[in-house]
Amino acid sequence: MKKLLKLIISTMLITAIVFNLGACGKKTPADDVYKDNDVTVDSTKDSEKDNTESDKEKEEDKKEQEDNQKEQDSTVTVYPYVITDTFGNEITIEKEPQTIVSISPEITETIFALGLGDKLIGRTEFCDYPSEVVDIKSVGTLSEVNTEIIVELNPDIIFVSSLVKEEVVKQLMDNGLTVVTLNWNESFEGVYSYINTIGAILNKKEDAMKYTEMLKEKVDKLVASVEGLEKPTAYFVVWAGDTDSTATGDTFLGEMMEMAGAQNVAADGVNWSYSIEQLIDKDPQIIICPKLNNLKKQIETLDRYKDLTAVKEGKIYEVEDNLYFRQGPRLVEGLAKLIEVFHPEVLDKE
Repeated sequence: MKKLLKLIISTMLITAIVFNLGACGKKTPADDVYKDNDVTVDSTKDSEKDNTESDKEKEEDKKEQEDNQKEQDSTVTVYPYVITDTFGNEITIEKEPQTIVSISPEITETIFALGLGDKLIGRTEFCDYPSEVVDIKSVGTLSEVNTEIIVELNPDIIFVSSLVKEEVVKQLMDNGLTVVTLNWNESFEGVYSYINTIGAILNKKEDAMKYTEMLKEKVDKLVASVEGLEKPTAYFVVWAGDTDSTATGDTFLGEMMEMAGAQNVAADGVNWSYSIEQLIDKDPQIIICPKLNNLKKQIETLDRYKDLTAVKEGKIYEVEDNLYFRQGPRLVEGLAKLIEVFHPEVLDKE
């Protein structure tokens, strides 16, 4: 059932900012200029002094070259490039990938955000953002991957969601394909790990670092806007019906709620699961739910929800699911939307 809930969460998708970063020229340190004296002095002492200055100059030149090399190494991927994936496999990328298949909506959004959408030759049915992605060949869903199509496409690299079965990954690797499985769902910081890791693999280190810094600046500003404000109690309904699922304390979404200035009543839960008894006991002031399958209506009518304070006071707020269930660049937009719900007074000050 937990696997099913994870699949439900992952398939609720939409958004990414197509972000094309221009390549910036590297700073070239100014060279020190040394001029010979016009006067020749026939002196052993002066000769030793000249030799000392010459040695010093060589050392400075050597240091400058080393500094330049360090700068280059920090922004340029050196192949073969080695990474350890979610399953503990050590994956070697022999050269810069030119063709990509993504079996992960958040990774697809990240690839486009880094300006590499033209390299994507395969994606899942759930990869629907940005809009131009629909023209790319589908290789199935997260649970039903068509390995034959992928083998036929023969991409340089395949990025895989952690929800894809390990046997599917093995089958692709047995066909000689390079597969990288990534998963940082435990924390909000994971979005930066996705961007920087994908950037490094695809030789876009510098662009990825600049992009994450830009996102971090936005996040810091948003978090600062609610600092010191009274925190309402809140509960994020991921799914309700025959089973229930929520953003527990060990999830990036649960962390986002706290960052947005709320007290997540399910912070003591784990693995997207929380009992209705615990929920009733906590009785949150605000309920958040995705605009999906008329979920708000279900919450309003289900016996186990209808007596909650948030339901009785009409404080159920619908949000775009893909801003919260994909750990991609649009999480920052999702964070801003949560602040609008939890602290509308912040908007009044702007």
